Order: sequence, then structure tokens, then C-alpha cells
Amino acid sequence: MYESDSYNALEKIFYRPIDAAIRWCNLMAYETQILRSAWDSPALLSKNFPQWPCLHATNEKILDAVRNRELPFGYFGVTVPPQTPIDYRLLTVRHTELKWWMIHHYPDQRPAFLFGKQPAENEHISFGTYLTLRADREALEVELKASDAALRELLEELKAIGLERESLRALVKAQGKLSERSETGYQHVIGALLETLLGSSPAGKPNSVFDSQAAIVDSITAHYEGTPGLSKRSLDEKFAAARRSLSRT
Repeated sequence: MYESDSYNALEKIFYRPIDAAIRWCNLMAYETQILRSAWDSPALLSKNFPQWPCLHATNEKILDAVRNRELPFGYFGVTVPPQTPIDYRLLTVRHTELKWWMIHHYPDQRPAFLFGKQPAENEHISFGTYLTLRADREALEVELKASDAALRELLEELKAIGLERESLRALVKAQGKLSERSETGYQHVIGALLETLLGSSPAGKPNSVFDSQAAIVDSITAHYEGTPGLSKRSLDEKFAAARRSLSRT
């Protein structure tokens, strides 16, 4: 049983292109006049009804979609293979397929015969706002991926130079305390890596998504919370010492 506000008097199971064009252009009040004059000859629409340019334009959009196989068509509501010769006098398009085509090719259009009564303005966001929000979300996802990639690169570099926890343990067991020369070398490598991540190309483009040492520390502690040697205090001290060491060279 339909509720009173769910019934759509304009909706049909299938439409001739001219039927859909009349509804798309909100010309139902003139439907009889239009059909009597030009339903079987699309070329007559612009000549007989110059006051309604939308009518001819939308009818042509539907026919063009049929010709280019963007929109499945049939005869009297029964879909036929795409290669079937087109007889415009008998041609019909189904409601569901016409709606799908419009969503993908004319997303800014929401004629009532396909989409029903539109919500009040305060009950929905505009399509433009939706696109803006989606673009912002996609941009944020790209930024997060770039941040994760930069973090992985940093951790790989740290691991490669022997600062990964297990490597340090093995080094201490095998050689005892690091020599002053080795420790200075490691500090130079860490300092150079930090300056590279926080620097820019000759053209002024940042080398990474990190804009400060604090941002790098926050990212590492967020991914390795509780890991010995990677606390915020420890990283702040080691990074600061590494940058000082590098500046003295």
C-alpha cells in the first residue's frame, strides 16, 4: 500500500523519448499538444515549439545516448539487443535504465518523474556541496597515504642505520658501548635524514608531508606507542642531538 506522499503521478515503467523529454522539461501541461504535433518526428520539435528549447535538447540527448549505446532501449517496454535497427516511432527506454543513465551522465539533474519529490532545502545538502565534501575526503585520504608512506620511509632509514630496537640490542651484545666515532656517525645520518624530510626542493616544494620535527615525533609515537626507545622524550632528545651534531660539521 502506497503512502500519499510516495505516489508519483509522472512515473511510468517505460517512456518514449518524447515522453521523457516532456517530463524532464516540466511540460506535462502541454503533453497532448506536443504529442499530437511531433511525437513521431523529433526533428519537428524545434520547429513547432521554439518557445521550449529544452524539449528538443533533452529529446536529442536521449536519442544520442541510444545511438551511442549508453542507454539500453526497447520496443513497447521490451529491451532489445543494442544492434537492433532503431525505429524512433516504437522506441522506448525503461524507467530504471533512464534513471541510471541520468545519474551517471547528468548528475546535476533530478527531474521529479525519475527521482520523485525532492526534500526540503533544510533536509538535504546540495549536489555541489556533496561533491565538495567528497573531494575534501579524497584529498585527506591522499594526504594520509602520503604521510604513512613518509613515515614508513623514515622507519626504514632508521632501521637501516641500526636504530631499530633489535638491531641495537645485537650491536650492544656484540660490541658493547658504541664508540664515539660510531655514535657521531649515526647522529650525522639521523640529522641529515631529518633535514632532508623537513627541507624543500630547489623549486620550493616540500620534500615530505612533515613540516616540523614535532610532527615527525608525533607520527612515530602514534604508530609505535609503548616501544622502548621511541618515546616522545627520547626521540626529542636524540633528534635534537643529531641536528646539533650535524650543524657542527
